Amino acid sequence: MTRASERALEAVREMILRGDVAPGLRLGEVELAERLGVSRTPVREALTRLAAEGLVEISPNRGARVTSWSIAELEGVFDLRAALEPRATARAVSRADAADLAALDALATEMLAVGSPGPGQDLDALVPLNREFHGRLVTLADHPALAAALAGAIHAPIVLRNFHAYGDASLLRSLSHHAEIVAAARAGDPEWARAVMTAHIHNARAVMVRAAADAQNEKETGS
Repeated sequence: MTRASERALEAVREMILRGDVAPGLRLGEVELAERLGVSRTPVREALTRLAAEGLVEISPNRGARVTSWSIAELEGVFDLRAALEPRATARAVSRADAADLAALDALATEMLAVGSPGPGQDLDALVPLNREFHGRLVTLADHPALAAALAGAIHAPIVLRNFHAYGDASLLRSLSHHAEIVAAARAGDPEWARAVMTAHIHNARAVMVRAAADAQNEKETGS
C-alpha cells in the first residue's frame, strides 16, 4: 500500500474502533477522502483492507458500511473467541517477560481506575485500553494464524462499544478478569490464565447478546 493508503487505513480503522461511526453506517469514499485530505483511491484501498479485517462490509449496490451483527452472528463471534482467545492467552503468559508483565499490569490498573463505577468513570477511555490489553496478549502469543483468526472477533464487541452495555456488576467482573490474568502470568500459570480468559469472554458474551436482543426488541416494538 502507498503511504496515503496506509494513512487512510489507520484513520478509518481508528474512527470505527473509537465508535465515531456506528455499525451499519455508510462510509462514503468522497466524504472520507475530503475528511482525510487524500484522493478516493487510498480510501478505496483502505476500505478493502478493512473489509478483510471484518470491520467493513462492501456490496456492489450499497457501497461500504461499518459491519453490523445479528444476534446469531454475535453469538458466533463470541463462540470463536471462546475457542481461540483462551489458547492465545495461555501461550502469551508462558512467553511474557518482566517488561510485558509490567505493561499488562499498568493497563489492568488503569482500566480499573477509569472503568470502575463512580463519578470518575470514563467508559470511552476504557475502550482503547481494553483493545491494547487484548492486543498485547495476542502479540505475545506469537501465533500468526491464531492472531489472524481472532482479529475480527476481537474487534466486533469493541465496535459495538460494549462497555456501555455493561451493568456495574458485569463491568467490575470484566475489569477484575484483566487483573487476574496478570496475576496468573506473574505466577507462571497458563492454565489459570486460560480459565480466566474463558470466563471473561463468557461474561462479555452474556452482556452483548442481551444488549443486542433488547435493541432488536425495541426496534420491533417501536419503543
